Amino acid sequence: MSRRPRRNHTPAFKAKVALAAVKGDRTLTQFAEQFDVHPNQITAWKVQLKGGAADVFGPGGAILRSLRST
Repeated sequence: MSRRPRRNHTPAFKAKVALAAVKGDRTLTQFAEQFDVHPNQITAWKVQLKGGAADVFGPGGAILRSLRST
């Protein structure tokens, strides 16, 4: 049996999948089929997103950096 080569997903792709899962309009299985990743991987990315979301609004977060650059 031949294994699928290991894939490296971009942070943008991970965020897209995790945000879709947080939104929750479909099941994890449906998202897994749509994005061609394992449901456990979606769950892990969702946990990472929820764990790091507060950092976006904290000191030095992405929101403040984007406001300062304009």
